[in-house]
Amino acid sequence: MKKLFCLVLLATFFAPMTYARDFYISDNLFTYLHSGPGNQYRIIGSVDAGEVIKILTSNKSAGFSQVVDSKGRKGWVESKYVTANVSMSIRLPQLEKELSSVKDALANARKTSDTEKAGLVSSLKVSNKQISDLETNYRNLNQQLSDSQAEARELRAKLDTQKDDLLLRYFMYGGGVAGLGLLFGLLLPHLIPRRKKKNGGWA
Repeated sequence: MKKLFCLVLLATFFAPMTYARDFYISDNLFTYLHSGPGNQYRIIGSVDAGEVIKILTSNKSAGFSQVVDSKGRKGWVESKYVTANVSMSIRLPQLEKELSSVKDALANARKTSDTEKAGLVSSLKVSNKQISDLETNYRNLNQQLSDSQAEARELRAKLDTQKDDLLLRYFMYGGGVAGLGLLFGLLLPHLIPRRKKKNGGWA
């Protein structure tokens, strides 16, 4: 007997907790709020589709549930019109908010992508310009090197020619000096008068 009493007490205690969660009137309709568990009871109002309600108890045999609506009215509605799913009237704004957030995130991602793309395009243009400048400088340096090498060859050839001319000139000067010395040596005895020796000899 005590066990049965304890079970009933526990059932009574937990029953309100079971029905404490929010329930909703199904979407796309409204249902009448009756004063008792059946359509034969007086209609005391109506509950709009999607409205949040609290279930107090249920009469399974009659197919009605006793509820408290958002206005605090207590009455009975048909259980088939009660659902635990969140109403579209509540979900729709949430979904719209989530959709708006997703759109904003997508727009920001697209903007960031466009910015990064523009930055990459700009960097690519700068890199191509630098490469073009480097190639131009390389060609100019090669041309300058070729010109310098050609000029060095010309100067080397001129220097070799000048050396040959200088040697030839030294040779001619040397030959001229030697020829003049020989000529002077041959003519000098004839230009200086001879002296006669005393006592019949040469002076």
